[in-house]
Amino acid sequence: MAPPRDLKIKTNVVKRIHKEQIAYGKEAEQQQKRIDKLIADNADEADVRKQKEVLNETLQMIPDVKRRLAEAYKNLQDAVEDPQYAGTTELEEARSVLSDIEVSQ
Repeated sequence: MAPPRDLKIKTNVVKRIHKEQIAYGKEAEQQQKRIDKLIADNADEADVRKQKEVLNETLQMIPDVKRRLAEAYKNLQDAVEDPQYAGTTELEEARSVLSDIEVSQ
């Protein structure tokens, strides 16, 4: 029998990766605004190019985070269906997290 602690860990993994996904999305938006401002201010081409590289690095992370979130979400869904966690507070928290977070799989 797996302890409720395992369910809590899986729940926290989903929360953390979801938070990471949001952060990368915000970072990409901010970086794009920074690039637009540099272009509007006629900044040096090298500065603009460097900021575009930073934006591309951020955009490359988003698919990886989505994949990891989908995997963690699926693991948590499977754990929630396990009858050994019935009636635990960890189960209620896990169900709450699953209902709050949408994952496109």
